[in-house]
Amino acid sequence: MTEELVVFWGQNALITALYVAGPLLMTALLVGTAVSLLQTVTQVQEMTLVFVPKTLAVFLVLGLLGGWMLRHFVAFGTMMFLSIPG
Repeated sequence: MTEELVVFWGQNALITALYVAGPLLMTALLVGTAVSLLQTVTQVQEMTLVFVPKTLAVFLVLGLLGGWMLRHFVAFGTMMFLSIPG
């Protein structure tokens, strides 16, 4: 295995991880920021007020984009397994 091949697979693994985790992390970040801003304005400091909307939003995005994420994982795995004989 050459250095170029190791760098190629490492780069593809990181890009796939970013594509798959990116939407979920951005959703959690945006919802958490919005709820924290709302808590600051209203001065309501309740921990479940942050946790519940963030969890629901992440599950909603996961339900909407789950197939797309799975296709990315399957494409990366297929590409890895097909490169084994070479």
